[in-house]
Formats: sequence, C-alpha cells, structure tokens
Amino acid sequence: MNQEELNALFNKQASTYETQHTKLAPIHDGLYFQLEWIFSELPRSAHILCVGLGIGAELSYLANRFPNWRFTAVEPSGAMLDVCRQKAQNEGYAGRCSFHEGYVETLPEAELHDAATCFMVSQFILAEEARCNFFRAISDKLKPAGILVSADLSSAVGSFEYKELLKTWVSMLHAANVSAEAIEKTHSAWAKDVAILPPEEVKSIIKRGGFGTPVQFYQSGFVHAWFAKQSQYVCA
Repeated sequence: MNQEELNALFNKQASTYETQHTKLAPIHDGLYFQLEWIFSELPRSAHILCVGLGIGAELSYLANRFPNWRFTAVEPSGAMLDVCRQKAQNEGYAGRCSFHEGYVETLPEAELHDAATCFMVSQFILAEEARCNFFRAISDKLKPAGILVSADLSSAVGSFEYKELLKTWVSMLHAANVSAEAIEKTHSAWAKDVAILPPEEVKSIIKRGGFGTPVQFYQSGFVHAWFAKQSQYVCA
C-alpha cells in the first residue's frame, strides 16, 4: 500500500476510527499514561510535536494535563485532522495547537520543539532507509536533547513468539477464539503493508535517525514503545 492509498484508507475511516479501535483503547491508555512521567522534566511552557496523530488521542491526553503546553499536530489525512481539530475545539485547547495537513518533512520552518510523539506511524514505512530518514526529519524539528516517544508494532516475524502473539492479538480483536484462516489473513495483510521488525532493529533505525540509544518502556501485545533523546546520529 503506497502513501496515497494509506491516506485514502484513513480518510475513509476518520469518522468511525475511535469506535473501531475501542478494543485497543486499554493498550493505548497504558502508553499515554506513561507519557506524563517521561515528559516530567520538560519546561512549563513546552512545545510538543505530534506526528501522524490521527484523530489526536495523545494530543487530547497531554493537552488536558498540561494547560501551558503548545502543540504542533501533523497528519497527512485531511479527514483525520479535521476530527482532531474538532476534538481540540470541543475540549478547549485548540488555541494552543497548530495543525499541519501533510508530513513532518513538509512542516514549515519554525521554532524547535521540546519533545515529539509518533505512535503507530513508522511501521507503515516499508523501506528501512526511508524509515530512518523519517526519524531524522523528526530529530531535525527537536531542540538538542529533545525527547522522542515512538511506538510501533514490533516482533521477529515468523518466530515462535510472533506466532503465539498473533493468535492472542487476533482473538483479542474478535473477542473470541478465531480460525486459522483469520489469523493468516491478518499475517498476510501485515506482510504486505506493515514493516514489523524485531525491537532491536527498530531501536537501531531510531538511533540512526538522529537519536541516542532508545529505551523501551512499554509493551502490550505487538505494541512496543521507546523514548530517546535527540542526538547527532545519521542514517548509514
């Protein structure tokens, strides 16, 4: 699936995205909960970059807990960004946000950010060099030692662990024991459209994209999350 097809898919899902992902909410809630502590040393008036934030769940979480923070919301799906913007207006923090329909690479030059979030985004970049450059683009938007928090699906595809996790993951989504056919359907879809890599490989890509050694702080099923500080590493 290329970027245009991916954007079209997210545009189509925008109005029902939150409902569709209700079963994944506890996983994401555990991730958001820890953001507050990872970002605990940021300035009182911190500026946060939220990359590929969809309808803005992490933005809502942070904006409601840190009333002095400002945010840059970057999302290529116009329909998703519209839902995100409306959510910000409804919850009263839209005035602290700037919204950019596009990619972090196309974000206009402006002040650097204190931290960035990037959840379930880089996994859709199939080429390793492009994925590394994606993180480099985020690094370029951060202040020195700015904090990145990134999460993606991660596992050693084909391993015993992957196969066992896949069974439980698909069962969770369907709220029941599922057939081998349903499990294979998910595996095939991921093999085509999602770059699921072992955690150590994802960490290496993040590091080469302009960050210090990433620290894994969370795992729930296939979802792994890391934080790292902006550095001077380059893709190679």
